[in-house]
Amino acid sequence: MFSAGNYLDLSRTIHGLLFDDEQPVWSALTRIEGYLQFKLKPEILGDISPKATLGDQVFIDEGTVVEAGAVIKGPAWIGKNCHIRSGAYIRENVIVGDGCVLGNSCEFKNCILFDNCEVPHFNYVGDAVLGYKAHLGAGVILSNVRLDRAPVVVHHGSERIATGLRKFSAVVGDHAEVGCNSVLSPGTLIGRRSIVYPCANFAGVLPESSILKVRQQHEVAERR
Repeated sequence: MFSAGNYLDLSRTIHGLLFDDEQPVWSALTRIEGYLQFKLKPEILGDISPKATLGDQVFIDEGTVVEAGAVIKGPAWIGKNCHIRSGAYIRENVIVGDGCVLGNSCEFKNCILFDNCEVPHFNYVGDAVLGYKAHLGAGVILSNVRLDRAPVVVHHGSERIATGLRKFSAVVGDHAEVGCNSVLSPGTLIGRRSIVYPCANFAGVLPESSILKVRQQHEVAERR
């Protein structure tokens, strides 16, 4: 049930070789570095501001705009018609599909973004996979390391599934929406078309087409 096909449409990325349906979807994270070492051919085809900073191991495809103040350290592979906004920080081993938005004050490392992902404001995406048209609201954090630094496990009901990874934040399935200022803890899987309410703090497995609701209790008092 944790295969890539349960969360991701592999036709929505040109990097489908990273995924093996005989293994859990998160195993792709261990292949990114080697894949880029083998496949990446640095070339800049997009519209790059002279005030952006690019490393040597970067491929940027046609139609992509990189604004002033963006930093792409690399190795990184950025697809067509993306928008890399000012203040985006793209670190090591990042793969970005076509038509994606990587926004202001967002940090990325060792991650895979499928086509048409939107990560537009104040986000951290480390050791993660974001599916086709996945969207993170402003301030969403994908936390990739446990506080005790132990290997990450996935909690699914009464089960604890070992991932063998010390760093793994989340898999966010196709068309999923994560609301503003939410935190997804290490080892989280969000099913296709699911919604996470703003300000949620969630760990575990959210099934496909589900809504994770957050209820707050408010009290209004008279000011004296």
